[in-house]
Amino acid sequence: MHHQEFEPPSALRDAIKCFWYNREDFGNQQSSFEVVPDGYAEIIFHFGSGCSISYNGSLQPLPSPFMMGLLNQPVIFHTKNRLEIIAVRCFPWTVFDLLGLPSGKGGLRIFEHPIALLQPTLNECINAGKIEEAVAHVKQYFLNARSHIATDSMLFKAGVAMSKANGTMPVSEVAAAAHATVRTLERKFKQSSGYSVKDVSGLMRFEQVRNQLWLHPNSNLAGLAHELGYTDQSHLSKEFKRYSGTTPAAFARKAKSRQQVVSKDFVAFVQS
Repeated sequence: MHHQEFEPPSALRDAIKCFWYNREDFGNQQSSFEVVPDGYAEIIFHFGSGCSISYNGSLQPLPSPFMMGLLNQPVIFHTKNRLEIIAVRCFPWTVFDLLGLPSGKGGLRIFEHPIALLQPTLNECINAGKIEEAVAHVKQYFLNARSHIATDSMLFKAGVAMSKANGTMPVSEVAAAAHATVRTLERKFKQSSGYSVKDVSGLMRFEQVRNQLWLHPNSNLAGLAHELGYTDQSHLSKEFKRYSGTTPAAFARKAKSRQQVVSKDFVAFVQS
């Protein structure tokens, strides 16, 4: 698997975490991989054999692009042969404004949108191996889109505070950092992302545990619970299973096994 991340231009840093590219060859047989929740929304362009999700007992092909909002449980994707992805990792309180779409819950979102007109141009770049040129086209699209959107400094300040605290900051302190009342912040946050401050904070905190266990499977769970503000290890384990569908111990065992064999049924994009 080949993975690259690209910094957003300065004008987009309050809305987009990064742009990224991923390439993997899964072979001729239908394969699956799992994406676990984190604190971001993703806009996904894909190339090659395409990818699908299970829906009503059958595989439903996904168009390119599609949007994956905040997940509250893992999603299994299916593909074979070559799969290449260019994606935009957005903050959940900015993604709907960037796309000019109404906010809402729900992990996987398929939409008709002018951004789909980029697909033929990106296809040409990908087929020619011009990855950076493809990413540049996507960056330019969002620079143009961003110029038509007023910056909400309250949400930006709230998001910065939440990110710096890795999701451990109480809502009252997030509101104070954003110079807003709790009521005003919660209302604007739900309007922009479809989720509450607490929802997104919980995902950010889970993401820290997930990344730590993926990189350091022998980490002490009680210590992680204390460091990240969980009530205790039991609280951490409960929240981890809620978002990942598995226990921290089982996840850590899977992370250890990758040192011998990299399994193709699991993909974790660890934040830089």
